[in-house]
Amino acid sequence: MLELQKEIGYEFKDISLLNTALTHSSYANELKHKSACNERLEFLGDAVLSIVVSDYIFNLKPALPEGDLTKLRASLVCEESLSRYAKMIHMGKYLMLSKGERNTNGAERPSILCDAFEALIAAIYLDGGMEAAKKHILRFVVPDIKSKKPVGMQDYKTSLQEIVQKNPGEQLTYVLVSESGPDHNKHFVVEVHLNSNVIGRGGGKSKKSAEQQAAREALELMGY
Repeated sequence: MLELQKEIGYEFKDISLLNTALTHSSYANELKHKSACNERLEFLGDAVLSIVVSDYIFNLKPALPEGDLTKLRASLVCEESLSRYAKMIHMGKYLMLSKGERNTNGAERPSILCDAFEALIAAIYLDGGMEAAKKHILRFVVPDIKSKKPVGMQDYKTSLQEIVQKNPGEQLTYVLVSESGPDHNKHFVVEVHLNSNVIGRGGGKSKKSAEQQAAREALELMGY
């Protein structure tokens, strides 16, 4: 257990929490004397993970609309991502699994690793509080956001321009419709015109983000 604590950079005050987080239900059921498994911790860890990631991306991307925030969060807390995070700290070799699960390579199964990673989050949260859990979660999430183009972050303006360019003579223009609010909290509304026709309208805290949302609406109306 000391090796895993070094891997995650957190030392447990109550080591039984870590033991439970690493105990799969198959192992608990295999024992003659009943032992707690990580399913309840998994439930709590899922909730802690969601609030930490939601809070982080909400503040990181102030101009991103709700729909794209949801897509971005989903890409960071899905089974694929969580099992990958678990492999980064070699959780598989610490898991307590039944002989059957161990023999069928359960220690590498994405669903088992994902559940164990969420249980570990809950164990850290119960042992050290929200700040400790947040530090642990963001250690994986922050580099993940920086290393890839997240879901929902595409350049809508470029996509729209590429589609329109397929028809020579068509011209796109972005028109500022309104600007409101105090200097520290401006709101801009922009329309995107195809020749003389309005094909999209969007708002945001900057002209750039408003243009992106206008382009996004235009793409949706065009069936893309």
